[in-house]
Amino acid sequence: MADDTLPRAGLTAPPSIAGLSTLAADYDVILCDIWGVLHNGIISFAQASDALIRARAGGACVVLITNAPRPRAEIIAMLDRLGVPRDAYDGIVTSGDVTRALLEAKPGARVFHLGPPRDRPTFEGIDVTLTPLADCDLVACTGLFDDETETPDTYLDMLTAMKARDLPILCANPDIVVERGDKLIYCAGAIARLYEELGGAAVYCGKPYGPIYDTALALAAAARGEPAARERILAIGDGLHTDIVGANGMGFDCIFIAGGIHAIELKILEGNDPEPEALAGLFHGHTHPKGVMPRLFW
Repeated sequence: MADDTLPRAGLTAPPSIAGLSTLAADYDVILCDIWGVLHNGIISFAQASDALIRARAGGACVVLITNAPRPRAEIIAMLDRLGVPRDAYDGIVTSGDVTRALLEAKPGARVFHLGPPRDRPTFEGIDVTLTPLADCDLVACTGLFDDETETPDTYLDMLTAMKARDLPILCANPDIVVERGDKLIYCAGAIARLYEELGGAAVYCGKPYGPIYDTALALAAAARGEPAARERILAIGDGLHTDIVGANGMGFDCIFIAGGIHAIELKILEGNDPEPEALAGLFHGHTHPKGVMPRLFW
């Protein structure tokens, strides 16, 4: 019997590109992912920052767009610590920003925070009350309490109890996993997906959904003094189901960074190109990006 997990004959891989320099002049706005592109959670990638600096020097407006569940000020501080230069970008939009906006539209809401204490700034300064699960109106999920040791199944009993009360989940990070050094760490999206499998309702605040892109485009338009045409917008990211699917859904061209969260399934080592057959299999059934790079460089 044929192995359906392998690419079928005739499938083609998206094209490789030599660097951002081959495409940058064609775009007025670049929407660039952060985790897996500019850093891996522990170290930053200097060539990636350099590429964005050069793109900006050539006239592009660069907005970093991330599914981080914290406000942009927290992410700017993190990028500073990791040595990502501020002249690599014009602005940042996070799924935490979108989460805050949705919560601000629910003044007085009683919210259970499912996630680590480091994400508490998401709730600061807005009219909501953080409560125990038994007293809440909704659940805001920013991640796992301990993403080093837990998995989504750790929360099965909690999610079952939430479903019994029909509590909605506001998912502040739709990513399923993210890079942290050489490991993949579960994110809030993995919990929200399990909750939906149990019949629960989830609202997603980041990529690949529209609100985070609308916020990013408004920021870019303010920086440029005018909105960019859809065909003059380029997205860059390492997540097929967030960055690439999101860009395609919005009608943007995109570059796929293969050395991020899909590196293992693409059978690549740091700096190498992915195996064409594995890449073709990954993109089977998905619109191909404009090009593929192992890491972002100029």
